[in-house]
Amino acid sequence: MKKIRTIIRKEWAEIFKKRMVLFTVIFLPLFLSVLPLIILGSMGSVTASSVSSDLPAQFAQVCSASMTPGQCMQYYLVSTFMIMFMLIPLFVPVNIAAYSIVGEKTTHSLEPLLATPITTGELLAGKNLASVIPAVLATWVGFAIFAVGTVIITGGGALAGALLSLMWLLAIFVAGPLMAVLSVNFCIMVSSRVNDPRVAEQVSAVVIIPLLLLFFGQIAGLFVLNSMLILIICAVLILLDILMIYLAVRLFQREAILTRWK
Repeated sequence: MKKIRTIIRKEWAEIFKKRMVLFTVIFLPLFLSVLPLIILGSMGSVTASSVSSDLPAQFAQVCSASMTPGQCMQYYLVSTFMIMFMLIPLFVPVNIAAYSIVGEKTTHSLEPLLATPITTGELLAGKNLASVIPAVLATWVGFAIFAVGTVIITGGGALAGALLSLMWLLAIFVAGPLMAVLSVNFCIMVSSRVNDPRVAEQVSAVVIIPLLLLFFGQIAGLFVLNSMLILIICAVLILLDILMIYLAVRLFQREAILTRWK
């Protein structure tokens, strides 16, 4: 653990000197926290009289009996944008982890590290945690801002209870970290095989595509997120994380980095 903590401190000392990384870690969670609050506040005047009682099926299936038709519409629209909260633990690590290997290659700081008696597992564990921890904390802080804003705007009640339900707590506090681990290990795999940090960042961004499909799928009414679907996503993410960690360790070739990188 001492070696892993040393790597984490080293990573943070280097990475957070980059303005783009700081901008992503701070601005993205803040933006994705404020956006649904703006939508929620702007729809404060929506009442039962301005919404048809015959709501579309995708509206009706996400509403509880204690919610009015107006609150139901508010919940549906705001919860659709809440999916983007899950973008934070996917996107933030891309900006950090994409530089974790190839970035150090360009600065010639990785080779001396690999020459030390640290194991590949310890090295990758340190780089994983250095990327996952900021992403997860940023996600949780952003959601906390949203939760406080929701209670203030709605005054509590059925709408606030629906927006802060167990489903969303699972999505943020369980699926979020699992997504961060998936994103980081995929980035490390790409970063260890390419020669340009920008290429590593661009290729690693493909991990965002499934989440965007989830976002547009709900907007199109193809499905609506529920607790069961979130649990299925979590189970799939656990399996993918195990696979990605295994592949990241297998594909990280210390000898090739030390002898063939120029």
